Amino acid sequence: MGKPTGFLEYTRELPSKRPVQERKNDYREFVNTWSGQELNHQSARCMNCGIPFCHSGCPLGNVIPEFNDAVYRQQWQEAYDILSSTNNFPEFTGRICPAPCESSCVLGINQPPVAIEEIEKHIIEVAFDKGFVKANHPAMRTGKKVAIVGSGPAGLAAADQLNAAGHSVTVFERDDEPGGLLRYGIPDFKLEKWVVARRVRLMEEAGITFKCNSEVGVNVGINDLLREYHAIVLAGGSTIPRDLPIPGRDLKGVHFAMDFLKQQNKRVSSLPVQGEDIWATNKNVVVIGGGDTGSDCVGTSNRHKAMSVTQFELMPKPPHARTEFMPWPTYPMILKTSSSHEEGADRHWAIATKEFIGDEKGNLKALKTVKLEWKMTEDGRAAKFTEVPGSEVELPCELALLAMGFVHPQHHGLLKQLDVELDERGNVKASEKNYVTNIAKVFTAGDMRRGQSLVVWAISEGRECARKVDEYLVGSSLLERRDQSLIAL
Repeated sequence: MGKPTGFLEYTRELPSKRPVQERKNDYREFVNTWSGQELNHQSARCMNCGIPFCHSGCPLGNVIPEFNDAVYRQQWQEAYDILSSTNNFPEFTGRICPAPCESSCVLGINQPPVAIEEIEKHIIEVAFDKGFVKANHPAMRTGKKVAIVGSGPAGLAAADQLNAAGHSVTVFERDDEPGGLLRYGIPDFKLEKWVVARRVRLMEEAGITFKCNSEVGVNVGINDLLREYHAIVLAGGSTIPRDLPIPGRDLKGVHFAMDFLKQQNKRVSSLPVQGEDIWATNKNVVVIGGGDTGSDCVGTSNRHKAMSVTQFELMPKPPHARTEFMPWPTYPMILKTSSSHEEGADRHWAIATKEFIGDEKGNLKALKTVKLEWKMTEDGRAAKFTEVPGSEVELPCELALLAMGFVHPQHHGLLKQLDVELDERGNVKASEKNYVTNIAKVFTAGDMRRGQSLVVWAISEGRECARKVDEYLVGSSLLERRDQSLIAL
């Protein structure tokens, strides 16, 4: 460990942010970087525990105490080598991962946990600045060709790993730029798109081919891929949003959150916007859904200069701290206040939307809502609700954004043509043991297989799937397993 008494001497501190009133006027990232001394103090807080639970908290199995120690000693090449051995894209996870590793930090039992996510981001950005990050050229080519369908984090991770194994990889992306949700979903103020483009350029330099505006099952034939490639990885994500089929759903002004966010990403990149322009400017905005996508809608609406921003959550308000039903090191379901919430939002819990109300021209003008009373189980979980009598109210609203999550991947087109087997939730069926579908050389990974999840899980799935594809193609694989670094310790 870097400093045996570090956790006693220093408390958790995060980098400063640009002031709210300043950052609401642009779409740039607003989290500043630590000074060298601040970074040294934060890495010194890591206790190098005998049993580092942060390893199990991280879906990638990042070797966290070791890279913290290297950061403390200012051994940047070593820190980067350790981090990149398990994580292909620390510049993404260091910005947008909810950091389940920090929930498992042993220091978090009675102190604020180590700021692992920020340390991770600093490692990769220092590595880029110092020229450590280079294109990962394979030592030799196997002659095997692999098609990756989808260029989100799972597809990118699978492509990076399979290319490193020596296979020739082509990534098919239906949008005009690679990145999936990273490119057209996460707002620029959380992840500027030059960060994604920088990584894609490195992957192209390493020999990976990206084919954009190429939707398999529409303008690219799946049979052509089956003939041309030795293996196919389906990594299209979970893209069908959960709808709210209540009266007034067809009114002008009711939109899915991702349509709203994607349009703004395109505007920031000076790209043309397709379909109806969705703006929050001078409108009363209601975001229905309390997750990260809803939070992104709040931040974007504030930058549009909305008249008001309100966010609804069906579930009851979470506690501010762990309860007896959320013991360490489990991931705690506690109240989260995002940077977008800091910028202004009226948040409501245990509330349901009953009706979208329109004017005579078919435009949304209000929502009818009702308060909910939840019945809790003995272990503190919300079981079922009843509506509170007499609690119905109408709330002015000209823009309602549905941010209630995603139900499954898109079925029409690729999946139906391929006749791939689906599970009971509508995801592509494949086990974690081999990631292969009911079609022998067709594999799947990420949200398309496991359902809507975290960026860090998508990268983990892409890596694990790539190892299984490698084994399928050449009989064995030298690609690292998720638990390989833990075994080495």
